[in-house]
Amino acid sequence: MILHITSRAEWNDAQTRGEYIAPSLQTEGFIHCSTEKQVLHVANAFYRGKTDLVLLKLDETKLKPELKWEAPAGPPAPGISESDSFPHVFGPINLSAVASVLDLVPDSGGNFILPSFG
Repeated sequence: MILHITSRAEWNDAQTRGEYIAPSLQTEGFIHCSTEKQVLHVANAFYRGKTDLVLLKLDETKLKPELKWEAPAGPPAPGISESDSFPHVFGPINLSAVASVLDLVPDSGGNFILPSFG
């Protein structure tokens, strides 16, 4: 499984549209995803202060667009090595690949905590 962080509003739009399209698909050509080990580093580095986030748990075997494992697209978040590979999805994410959607909320100190995948 791979993970993607998005806002609740963008997820709601995806359900109406029938597929999920992140802004990075237009600007960079792919949708950024993470592994379970990487996702909190990414959340705390790039989403601090946000309270409307959800975590999409994606079944990579059900993805219709191409999935590539690549080096970070920019400077890696603190706690992540430049040699780490990240999953990048090269097209809109089909909703059938979304195994679950979980709230991603910060603790009282502002750091995100990994929700239980159940």
